Amino acid sequence: MHLPSLVIGKRYTLPQPAGSADALLLARLAQREKAAGKLTALITADAATAQRLIDEMAFFAPELRYAMFPDWETLPYDAFSPHQDLISERLATLWRIQQRDKDTGADVVIVPATTALYRLAPPAFLAGYTFEFKV
Repeated sequence: MHLPSLVIGKRYTLPQPAGSADALLLARLAQREKAAGKLTALITADAATAQRLIDEMAFFAPELRYAMFPDWETLPYDAFSPHQDLISERLATLWRIQQRDKDTGADVVIVPATTALYRLAPPAFLAGYTFEFKV
């Protein structure tokens, strides 16, 4: 399977592959990018597609480390906060992105499009309010 070279700022499109072939194609792309020392970020249409891709890509490339950046599951004008498990999972994913060179890092981050639209705090802010326990 020939994967084209991706260039920053250039757009490359392919028709939608049948079945799980999209996960195979993206797994091979992520393997190539990991070999080049790069993180792969995938934007999906919705959270269900993101979860499907994680499950299928893990079958095709089990050596890669996957992380999904979860959605808030609340509306911007809701009067209540998101569930604390979602907040913890989002912070854990951001931490794993920062730890790419370590065993706990992530090689592939999959983000639903609605989640990608929200602004994030800068990495320095998150690092200033993060602590890690070691045994």
